[in-house]
Amino acid sequence: MAVINVHEAKTHLSRLLERVRAGEEIILGKSGKPIAKIVPYTPQAEPRKPGIAKGKIWIADNFDDPLPEDIMKVFRGEGK
Repeated sequence: MAVINVHEAKTHLSRLLERVRAGEEIILGKSGKPIAKIVPYTPQAEPRKPGIAKGKIWIADNFDDPLPEDIMKVFRGEGK
């Protein structure tokens, strides 16, 4: 990856940004030494908010009850 001089970057910033938008990473430098990197922006996912679905989900009172025996036989491979 080539180092682009800061002066050249200022002159061609729009072109460089188009290259970055296309997925390329650009290294900026001064006197041929790398200083910074321009990379495509990736928005951060918003943090999850506990309780956002409160009141929208219902779980039956018998949710944790054992499954009926005929269904358990299928899970154990004993029937169809």
